Amino acid sequence: MTELAHLMPNVVHLGWFGQNGWLTSIGQTLYMTFWAALFGGVVGLIFGIGLVIFDTHGIAENRLLFNIFDKIVSIFRAIPFIILLAFIAPVTQAIVGTQIGPTAALVSLSIGLFPFYSRQVQAAISSVDRGKIEAAQSLGATVPDLIFDVYLREASSELIRVTTVSLISLIGLTAMAGAIGAGGLGNTAIAYGYNQFSNDVTLVATLLVLVLVVLVQLTGDFLARATSHSHR
Repeated sequence: MTELAHLMPNVVHLGWFGQNGWLTSIGQTLYMTFWAALFGGVVGLIFGIGLVIFDTHGIAENRLLFNIFDKIVSIFRAIPFIILLAFIAPVTQAIVGTQIGPTAALVSLSIGLFPFYSRQVQAAISSVDRGKIEAAQSLGATVPDLIFDVYLREASSELIRVTTVSLISLIGLTAMAGAIGAGGLGNTAIAYGYNQFSNDVTLVATLLVLVLVVLVQLTGDFLARATSHSHR
């Protein structure tokens, strides 16, 4: 411990607990990632499915709904996340009563995630063999049947892969949100590392983010392979 304090004094000084401790920062990053993935993921999944089924030759073709979904996704995807944070600040204030902290960041993180994930889902389920869809339709499958039993089931392995990519992107967004007061490892890296010229803090915070990314990637790869094998 003495050697670590000598090599990384600022890292040790922050400690594990307390408002600025390392465990607190890790917990805030996991908190933001989990809930934003849940909220943004559900909305993104709905929009991604809609973009496929409402498209031309889709199982529930509807050009009006397709254009609405497509424009909403395209508009929000085009807004840089750092600008989105400022743009929806009044909405965040109205919903959670504050514009700073991990809970406040969930609004912008969810909105930042859903258009990216929507496009990923759209690409994943569009790859489902058209023949399987037509075969299910010939057997009298309804639209919900086709969505849950054909699209989502057949594309499950690919959906896991794109979900993994989206989660990794979300971790990056949490770090960016943390840099402007949302907490987490991003806040630690900037507020207690970069701004105070404590390079050891910045290094450790960066390494911890990389560890989270690697864990997500390994888990996603394992689940995708397992799902792919189960469909053979």
